Amino acid sequence: MKHMSLQEIAAACGGVYHGDPARISREVSGVVIDSRKAGTDSLFVAIKGARADGHTFIPQVMEKGALCSVSEQDLGDVPYPYIRVASCEQALKDIAEHYRRSLDIKVVGVSGSVGKTSTKEMIASVLSQRFSVLKTEGNFNNEIGLPLTVFNIREEHEVAVLEMGISGFGEMTRLAKIARPDICVITNIGVAHIESLGSRDGILKAKTEMFGYMSPQGTIILNGDDDKLRSFIPQNGLSPVYFGLDTSCPYHAEQVKSRGLKGTDARFLTPVSSFDAHISIPGDHMIYNALAAAAVGYTLGMTDDEIARGIEANVPIAGRNNLIEGKHYTVIDDCYNANPASMKASIDVLACADTRTVAILGDMFELGTGSEQMHYGVGAHAVKAGIDVLVCIGPLSSMTALGARETAAKAGSPIQVYHYDTKEDFFSSAGEVLREKDTLLVKASHGMEFAEIVERMTA
Repeated sequence: MKHMSLQEIAAACGGVYHGDPARISREVSGVVIDSRKAGTDSLFVAIKGARADGHTFIPQVMEKGALCSVSEQDLGDVPYPYIRVASCEQALKDIAEHYRRSLDIKVVGVSGSVGKTSTKEMIASVLSQRFSVLKTEGNFNNEIGLPLTVFNIREEHEVAVLEMGISGFGEMTRLAKIARPDICVITNIGVAHIESLGSRDGILKAKTEMFGYMSPQGTIILNGDDDKLRSFIPQNGLSPVYFGLDTSCPYHAEQVKSRGLKGTDARFLTPVSSFDAHISIPGDHMIYNALAAAAVGYTLGMTDDEIARGIEANVPIAGRNNLIEGKHYTVIDDCYNANPASMKASIDVLACADTRTVAILGDMFELGTGSEQMHYGVGAHAVKAGIDVLVCIGPLSSMTALGARETAAKAGSPIQVYHYDTKEDFFSSAGEVLREKDTLLVKASHGMEFAEIVERMTA
């Protein structure tokens, strides 16, 4: 990370420095909350987690060569420096905010109910054709992960693409205060986290908190096919730029041709040009991701050729529509997370396979009072999409199975529907349900831990 002294850090987080006065001007090499990642001259912030209290590891990290620790506790007479604060979590955010404001870098903030990660990946792939890019890794998109991502920005980076995930009101404001985005991208307003945010209007309000701390000269890029986003008027006076399949959007696509599980070909239109590109990851949602990335690239002065190369260079990551050719089955690994919209989109991807299709679906969490109806709708969609076999796992997914069975009975569909309470129940029957060369979709909310199913099916 760029230069940041202990004196700066203490001032940024309102902490009190304790230790050798001669060391207060020294600069840290990085900021960590995991004691295993503490290295020479690092700053260790002692976060209290659900399983462990970081304060217990302070002596250990200081012995490993850390320069200083941030602590909520009075450590007394210790032979190493520390900064005493009221809250280590707040200190982490305050220090990250200070560090971000010291950087001369463009920041792209990405949020939305569905597709944040895949859109972030596509944008980073496009921007990497011209710029040195840092992007959010894994699930580091919350009030702990975002600061740690910001600390990874180095002098050589020209653009940071930061995923920003929330589940309640006020969270996006706190994230945006740290990120200070120049470009804000919102993919859609769905029903994820509707349990805590109340309605789609509540979700819209929470997501658009991002604009409160963006650059006054920045750019807002929104999905113009989303009814909530298309009608939203930002209070900061900036006029949004829209992407979508509707030809009224400045960034839209035409001549879309599906290549099944091998992806999609399309012509992409910008306000002043057009170009052709192949998206290697299947699914209509990937067209939206590519359009969002084109809008970001165009905002930062990229050429059509650069944007097209970036779209074609984008590849899936584990748990996100990742196509795995196993010995017995082809597996679409989309098990990282799920909500009704992403479930239906992934089912549509599965339907493109030219083999027998099997959707292995689990429970979706945080859907509020409409959860049963939403699970039922996913089952009904599987029938309408022409899926051959539907495997539902988990207590909530009993409604997915019911939706499929009742819809199939009305439509005369031959779909086979199974429901299991647990993954273990499914594993014991998998040999009777699956056939050699089947194409399997594996998807559920993260808490269902469906990565285990992917591992077994690809072993």
